[in-house]
Amino acid sequence: MKKLLALLALSVASTAFAAAEIKEVCHDKVGKDGKPVKGKDGKVVQECKKIKVHKKLEGTEIPPAKK
Repeated sequence: MKKLLALLALSVASTAFAAAEIKEVCHDKVGKDGKPVKGKDGKVVQECKKIKVHKKLEGTEIPPAKK
């Protein structure tokens, strides 16, 4: 019985984290003077990060409060 409950809890927990999508976001690198930093080839250097994007869930509207 305990094994069945543990397996059920594990399967529910694994489906809750499956909604994230990985996206790469890049921004221009800026120096101390506020100008973009250029590399050896003359192009602007970029800093890139990989972030998780979660699906936004639809909800019901909240009616306005009555005073």
